[in-house]
Amino acid sequence: MTDPLPTLAIIGGTGALGGGLAQRWAHAGYPVVIGSRSAEKAGDVAAGLTTGGGAPPVRGADNKSAAQLGDVVVITVPFSNHTAILEEIRTGVEGKLVIDATVPLVPPKVGTVQLPDAGSAAQITHEVLGEHSDVVSAFHHIAADKLHQGGAIDCDVLVCGNKKAARQSVITLIEALGMRGLHAGPIANSAAIEAMTSVLITINRIYKVPGAGICVTGDLVPPER
Repeated sequence: MTDPLPTLAIIGGTGALGGGLAQRWAHAGYPVVIGSRSAEKAGDVAAGLTTGGGAPPVRGADNKSAAQLGDVVVITVPFSNHTAILEEIRTGVEGKLVIDATVPLVPPKVGTVQLPDAGSAAQITHEVLGEHSDVVSAFHHIAADKLHQGGAIDCDVLVCGNKKAARQSVITLIEALGMRGLHAGPIANSAAIEAMTSVLITINRIYKVPGAGICVTGDLVPPER
C-alpha cells in the first residue's frame, strides 16, 4: 500500500504562478489548498480548478490557515509582500517542507538584477523559517502561462536547499508536474538562480520570447538518493 500524497498549500495561489502550480498538482492527484490574503478569493479560484487521480476538490483559505492545512507549503508571492507573508505563516510551517518561488524583482526595472542585502529571497525565508522548517527554493524560471497551457514544459527547475533529502522531495513534486528538477546546491546558491530571472526577462523582451527558460545540457548521471 502506497503512502498518501502530501497536501500542498500554495501561498499566493490566486496569482498566475501559484494558480498554475495548483492546477497541475491537482491534476496529478495531489490534495491542494489555495492560500490568499482573502479566503473568499481563494475559494473562488479553488472552485475553478479541476482535479485528477482521485484528488479531493481544491480548497481555499486565507494564507495562515492554508499553511496550517498543508504538509508542504509553497510560497508564490510578490517580493514586496514576501517578508510580511513569512511572518504571517511562521507558526503554521513548523516541521514542514517550505518551497519558496519568490524572485526579488523591484519594479519598474524588473529586467535588472536587484538582489536584497540578505543575498536572495530564499535566504530571507531561511533566516525567518529555517530554524524549524526545511526551506528549499525552486520554480524561478517557469513561465506561468506554460503551466496553465498544460502539456510538457521544456524547461529544467533548479532546486536549492541545505538538505539533500529536502531537495529530492521537491524534485519528486517537480516530476509530478511533467518537468525535470535538478539539485543546484545549498540555499546560498539561490542568489544566482533568482538573479537569472531578471536576465531571462530581459531576453524575453529583446528577443520577443514568450517565457524563456533554462535547460541544462549534457548526459546527467542521477545522484545517489
